Amino acid sequence: MTVAQADAGELLDQGVQALAELLDEWRVVTVHDDPVDRGGDALIEAQPPNAEPVLRFIAELSAEVTPRFVETVLRSKQRLLQRTQAEMSLLVITPHLSVRTRNSLREARIDYVDLTGNISVRSSRPAVVLYTEGGRHRPRSAPRGTASLAGAKAGRLVRLLVDHAPPYRAKQLADRARLSLPYVSRLLTSLEEQLLVRREGRVITEVDWAGLVRARAEAFGLVRHNAPLPMLAPNGLGPVLEKLAASKARAVVTGSHAAKELAPVAIGGQLMLYVPGTGEELGDELGLLPVDEGADVVLLRAGDEVVFERPLVRGGLNFVAPSQVAIDCLSGPGRMPAEGEAVVAWMARDESKWRLPRLPLETGTASGVESS
Repeated sequence: MTVAQADAGELLDQGVQALAELLDEWRVVTVHDDPVDRGGDALIEAQPPNAEPVLRFIAELSAEVTPRFVETVLRSKQRLLQRTQAEMSLLVITPHLSVRTRNSLREARIDYVDLTGNISVRSSRPAVVLYTEGGRHRPRSAPRGTASLAGAKAGRLVRLLVDHAPPYRAKQLADRARLSLPYVSRLLTSLEEQLLVRREGRVITEVDWAGLVRARAEAFGLVRHNAPLPMLAPNGLGPVLEKLAASKARAVVTGSHAAKELAPVAIGGQLMLYVPGTGEELGDELGLLPVDEGADVVLLRAGDEVVFERPLVRGGLNFVAPSQVAIDCLSGPGRMPAEGEAVVAWMARDESKWRLPRLPLETGTASGVESS
């Protein structure tokens, strides 16, 4: 996405300033010649104090950089620059870069600076390695060119894309998820920019389900998006699990206790349950006490019905589907992200254990996950 001329100068100045702050005692300046012939928006020079070779960048100013933009535009610019002006590096300057986009840029050996403090610069002559991690989330003032994956509707579509192998069309997804076709089309276009889905014509042919799980988790917050009710089990979790297995209440286990059913990396942790409504009746049924601190059970008032779909049934207990476990743990507190990565690794080892080979045509809740 190009930058308006009025904003380009400010973006360039802030990018140069961020670079200068890291290259302490270096002279970092914008060279006022015409960079168009060089294939960029500006020429930046960084000169070390000991008069070693000057580090030169062709700056690419962009309001929005996506993995698809890296693949289709920036990689070719980088290759051309290496062939014609090997002494220069391509430097992307933009308000914000997602984790996925930063990874794509580093794989393409393209330097970058974003205004939240994410910076990566590598040079062999002069020898320079800069790498800092700044903000993971887009600042409110930054232009937003992609649809958000944070909301309940997005979560519903993500689950469909992850749980069902392609091919399928936007209309099928919209009907199945009970979402409007314009919304689904808009979100799919955004996911295509992120290289999370690929299409041939109007047909989705590939889904990077692991990348999509991580992208959803990055935008989503397990506790933030599902109103939590912290509870205490006065007699321990054993009796609670026994009562839950015998109960007819509509509740599903998520978080650490669900993760260890698939890929145990730790023991213990809070028992987290998705519940419909307020959860207070289930709390009474399970003998739980509401607390402000020291909770060992958390009732999550589900933000969307999708969390109850395709449950994994073991020992009389209902656990959320593997894809939901991964999303919830990756977006959870404490050690939960590590548990989420272990679940993603388990999912990658054998997709047939959890992923359906097609998108069913009928509406309603899909069948459960294999429990063996």
